[in-house]
Amino acid sequence: MLQANEIQQRFQHIQQTIGEAEQACRSSQDTPNEIRDCIDKLSRESKQAQNVMRSNDQQRIVECVDNLESMGDDAKRISRSLPRMPANVESAVTRVHDELSDLKHKLH
Repeated sequence: MLQANEIQQRFQHIQQTIGEAEQACRSSQDTPNEIRDCIDKLSRESKQAQNVMRSNDQQRIVECVDNLESMGDDAKRISRSLPRMPANVESAVTRVHDELSDLKHKLH
């Protein structure tokens, strides 16, 4: 199991990666609304999760990361299923998914 400070560092990195995905969505004119909405929702959820990540409640942290990782799965699935997806957006979505998935596996 990761230590509390490691979880904090990983989560801050994930939030940064989500921010990069948001920026990629904004910078590309042809980003489909489905993926924009998905990344926006993920960003809102990650901001709400900050307090949970600062707590020492391991169960709530795991549940929170599981929820975010599920949203990352949805974003990746959507980005792969849409016919026209800018490469930089798909790459950013994949990074978000990979970071969330990695943290989830380290917490379980």
